[in-house]
Amino acid sequence: LADSHSLDSSRYSIVGADLRFSSDLEEKLKKHNLDIHLPTLLVAECVLVYMTPQQSANLLKWAASTFPVAMFINYEQVNMTDRFGQIMIENLQRRQCNLAGVEICRSLDSQRERLLLNGWETARAIDMMKVYSFLPQADVKRIEGLEFLDEKELFEQLMQHYCICWASKDSSNL
Repeated sequence: LADSHSLDSSRYSIVGADLRFSSDLEEKLKKHNLDIHLPTLLVAECVLVYMTPQQSANLLKWAASTFPVAMFINYEQVNMTDRFGQIMIENLQRRQCNLAGVEICRSLDSQRERLLLNGWETARAIDMMKVYSFLPQADVKRIEGLEFLDEKELFEQLMQHYCICWASKDSSNL
C-alpha cells in the first residue's frame, strides 16, 4: 500500500488522483511504473461531465499525447438540451450536483468532436438505446422476463440520454 489514496500489488494498481490536473495523475502513474508504450485502455464513466470543458479537454489531450497506442472509452450523458435532459439537469442541481461539462453533452456529434479535437485519431459515439438494440435478442427477452418493465417509454428516454463514445490512436497499426 503506497498511501491512503492507492492500492498497489505486483499486478494491479488503483491510484487516486484529481483528473483535473494531468500532471498530478502523470506523477502518480510514474510512481507505479506505468509503461506508456504498451497498448493502453482508458475508461471513464460519468467523470468528464463533472469537469469544465477545458479541464476535460486538457485530460483528453494529455492522454492522447502520452500513450502512442491507446483507446479511450467514455460512458456519459448525451442529448441534454431537450426537455428530458433539462429535467435530469434540474434534478441534479436540486441535489447540489453541478454538471460543469454538460455543454459537451448536447449531442453524439459534440461528444465525438471533443475526442477528435483533443488529439484522438478516430472517434465514434452511440446512445445506449442503440447499444441495447445490438444485444442478442434472446438475452434481452430473457432479461426483460426476469425484470418486469412497465415504463418502457421512460427506459427508452433514459437510454437515449446516455452514450458510449470511444476514440483511438494507433501509431503501431495494431
